[in-house]
Amino acid sequence: MTNIPKVRQNREIQRPGGTTLRYTAGGPAGGRTLALIHGWACDRGDFDAVTDHLPGDHRVLAIDLAEHGESRSSREVWTMEEFARDVAAVLEAESVDDVVVAGHSLGGAVAVEVGRLLPDKVSHVVALDALHYLSLFPAMSEEQAEAVLRVFEEDFAAGVRGLVEGGSPVGTDPALKDAYFEKMVAVRQPAGLRSIEGLVRWDMDAALRETKQPITVFAIRDLITQEAIDRYGDRLDIVLVDLGSHHFPVESPEGTAKLLAGVTGG
Repeated sequence: MTNIPKVRQNREIQRPGGTTLRYTAGGPAGGRTLALIHGWACDRGDFDAVTDHLPGDHRVLAIDLAEHGESRSSREVWTMEEFARDVAAVLEAESVDDVVVAGHSLGGAVAVEVGRLLPDKVSHVVALDALHYLSLFPAMSEEQAEAVLRVFEEDFAAGVRGLVEGGSPVGTDPALKDAYFEKMVAVRQPAGLRSIEGLVRWDMDAALRETKQPITVFAIRDLITQEAIDRYGDRLDIVLVDLGSHHFPVESPEGTAKLLAGVTGG
């Protein structure tokens, strides 16, 4: 795929709770539609280079979730389900009837919820190094959830640093890790902390039971555990990749585009 920058239009819609969602639309209106959802404390710009490597017949919608990137919100609800309603609102505004929804990290959880919310519109869910982290995604007891959240409440920067380190295979460039940390630690508050709480309290197992679409997980080989493969291998199509760190869509946009095009049929 040739890296030819695509014409992109920046758009916005309004949702309840003082929410303004900004997103980027590119590609032909009648093309295969792919909705891209960034990870926690990141933004839609992470997919710019990926979009440029996708086939020209793809319609690509890259969305800033509430209080991420250029989107703003004063709402009180920060669950994965509410983020999914953000995405659904964009799809409705764009009159999308058939879409593949791909999400990175927290965005993978949101993508599952979009599939659950829109069973007749979403044909496939893609998780980019998401859903397999057993320390975050399976349902936790209240005691476990509080222990995870306490780390961020007591020292937010330390919690963010822990996430970055946990998503960095041995040998990851320290400068790259520092760049991710600086970006993520600057997430707008209180949404940043509340979003982590929404993720920790998300019941992935329940969501998977109610999501009927095929779900493909592209997982960094050095970060996934055999326990996760054993637990979810019969529900998720887990594909191991060697494209960098947890943030591989940023580091390997062409490789990421090829993975996505393989799912969309491009």
